Amino acid sequence: MSIESLLPMALAPYAPGLISGGLVGFTLGLVGGGGSILAVPLMVYFVGVKDPHIAIGTSAFAVALNALANLVPHARAGNVKWRCGGIYASSGVIGALVGSTLGKAFDGQKLLFLFALIMIIVGLIMLKGRGNQGDPGVECTVAKAPKVLSYGFSTGLFSGFFGIGGGFLIVPGLVGSTGMPILKAVGTSLVAVSAFGLTTAFNYAASNYVDWSLAVIFILGGVIGGLFGAHAAKKLASYGSLLTTVFANLIFFVAGYMIAKTVFAV
Repeated sequence: MSIESLLPMALAPYAPGLISGGLVGFTLGLVGGGGSILAVPLMVYFVGVKDPHIAIGTSAFAVALNALANLVPHARAGNVKWRCGGIYASSGVIGALVGSTLGKAFDGQKLLFLFALIMIIVGLIMLKGRGNQGDPGVECTVAKAPKVLSYGFSTGLFSGFFGIGGGFLIVPGLVGSTGMPILKAVGTSLVAVSAFGLTTAFNYAASNYVDWSLAVIFILGGVIGGLFGAHAAKKLASYGSLLTTVFANLIFFVAGYMIAKTVFAV
């Protein structure tokens, strides 16, 4: 029995987009990152989008809106440091604009192997520091602003260039630049994920690289998946470093997939 047969006939054509959006939304709600890295291969290999640039542009818009939706449950739970998120995103959108402009002119596949290695390094750093609980009361003061701004611009540049939300870099970036706990970083990262994604998406839209109807379906599934992801994040946070471990393992999994695809393509 196929997935489409379980849905009303009118909804069947949209099943792959809804399911893919649900998986991405769940990932964003759970760990605040990795969503858009999953979105592009899902759109290409599961939904059937033929043009990789359209997959990147559409997923960037969908992930950005899903991140905004997932902000709601995290904000209600008190997991969003708004000032830190705003400072981080303000410089990050500049980086995302520069990066996405450069990315449209390059074949991203040629850089995926190096990017995957960077992801592995980030995952190892996260595991090494998982015993650090962070300071729940941390605030982004004027003294901390330069460091937060520099981290934001760097991750925004990566986000825009590779057409990703960048949450898997934003979360450790927030932890490293502010000292906040992992759960606070997950919630706060969604501010930057949405800002970076919208910047990238509108840049790609200027080149007609966004499928708006698919984006709407993807977002609908993402909102539903995000509610479950945020609930799971709250449960996992009660077990201390478990959320950090899940986050790092997600990075390793996605990096391994990217390396395998790159080697196979070669």
